[in-house]
Amino acid sequence: MLAISFLGVLAAGGNVYFAATQSQRMGSKIRDALFKKVSFLSNHEFEQFGDASLITRTTNDVIQIQNVMVMVLRMMLQSPVMLVGAGFMAYSKQPALTAVFLVSLPVLAVFVGIIMYFAVPLFQSMQKKIDRINLVFREGLTGVRVIRAFNRDKFEQDRFGGANKDYTQTAIKVFTIVSFMFPIMTLIMSGTNMGIIWYGAKLISNQTMQVGNLVAFMTYAAQILMSFMMLSMVFVFIPRASASAKRINEVLEMKNSVLDPDQPLAKDAASQTASLEFDHVDFRYKGAEKLAIDGANFKAHAGQTVAIIGGTGSGKSTLVSLIPRFFDPEKGEVRINGTDVRAMAQEEVHDQVALAQQKSVLFRGTVRENMQFGNPDATDDQIWRAMEIAQATEFIHKDEDGLDAWVEQDGDNFSGGQKQRLTIARTLVKQAPVYVFDDSFSALDFKTDAELRHSLREDKQIQKSVVVIVAQRIATVADADLILVIDGGKIVGQGTHQELKANNETYREIIDSQIKKGDQANG
Repeated sequence: MLAISFLGVLAAGGNVYFAATQSQRMGSKIRDALFKKVSFLSNHEFEQFGDASLITRTTNDVIQIQNVMVMVLRMMLQSPVMLVGAGFMAYSKQPALTAVFLVSLPVLAVFVGIIMYFAVPLFQSMQKKIDRINLVFREGLTGVRVIRAFNRDKFEQDRFGGANKDYTQTAIKVFTIVSFMFPIMTLIMSGTNMGIIWYGAKLISNQTMQVGNLVAFMTYAAQILMSFMMLSMVFVFIPRASASAKRINEVLEMKNSVLDPDQPLAKDAASQTASLEFDHVDFRYKGAEKLAIDGANFKAHAGQTVAIIGGTGSGKSTLVSLIPRFFDPEKGEVRINGTDVRAMAQEEVHDQVALAQQKSVLFRGTVRENMQFGNPDATDDQIWRAMEIAQATEFIHKDEDGLDAWVEQDGDNFSGGQKQRLTIARTLVKQAPVYVFDDSFSALDFKTDAELRHSLREDKQIQKSVVVIVAQRIATVADADLILVIDGGKIVGQGTHQELKANNETYREIIDSQIKKGDQANG
């Protein structure tokens, strides 16, 4: 008995160890799969979930699955063996007494079913409410300066408090329902024991059963009921994990609207003289009735600068989002170096485009690490050259920390203009046929803007590429080789500054509106 007990201790320890390690490994694989899937989702699919929900699915939902995995490995395997073994031994002691279980086990199953019926919807609702808490909390953190500036602290606290209270009330309700499991189990187990003693006493009085067999039968009965209770607990918490698994599968099974071709164009076949062409391109956002881009048609060659200007919401950023294939056009073709971007693998398209977006995004680390984000093999000389073009050497000095200067998360230790210049420098470090600057000069003063554009024109490496600049100011676009004027998703004019000034009414309206505000344009 001592030896068997020792083996039981070892087996129990092994059960806990393997259940814990396997559940953690499974969670790790799920998180890896989610991160990989999200990394390759197009903008359409990414926006369907949102940041907060994706964070919840990668953290809390995975934890729910891990918890149930531990319960399954520890109880789901042990309980059926115990149930069958104890049932067999109980039947061998006294077959007549097993009739008691024909009453107690169905009653227990009915109660478990009722609890699951009410608990499952609430468990599913809880995960959505966690999404809401994450969303409100994330907005509060990222927008804390705006909240303080507008004195909306109380409003945001109430908003978070409402989401938190909603989740808390749901959690209290569902766990109150689940908590009935234990007293019900205890009641049924006690009733079963009473039935066994009553019926067993009659059998003993009739001398058809020995007292020792009754004691053994009660021990086996306790094991049967305990194993059934463990199974019930697993089945109660499986619904929450099932809801989490469903949410995770929604991400993993999401079909991407931007896919690589079956036979993508080889890299060397796509390496030609730099050019960018939009061939009668139409694009609309998913579910929208109106086209966001309507019939865009232009072409630019190496050494040319294409500037895009238009009112807010006219479709400038949407247009340039088609270049790195964040979206696919509904009609027409976007060609880089003469090749339709849909004929190339997405990785190859991204290699062909260097992009600086409207929002300046920097990562925690050193300046060097941020600069090498798009070109890991970039030398210090190449980085300093890009910094000089971007006018970033003014605040990143060679004689101090230099490229080892520390960058906080999201570049919070730099001003808006400094972050923009660093992101522009990072874009220039990456050598590509097409450079896209999506309104990334907006935080620069006129002098810095002019010096940066002059440096871009004079750089020999940039002269081998096509440069696309999205801007709001006439001064930024005036010296471009080709200016595209966008209004309502349509290119309503294209040409040089002088040509558009003379012939395009929309362009003249932009000039007039800025001159009245003191923004003197070239010419």
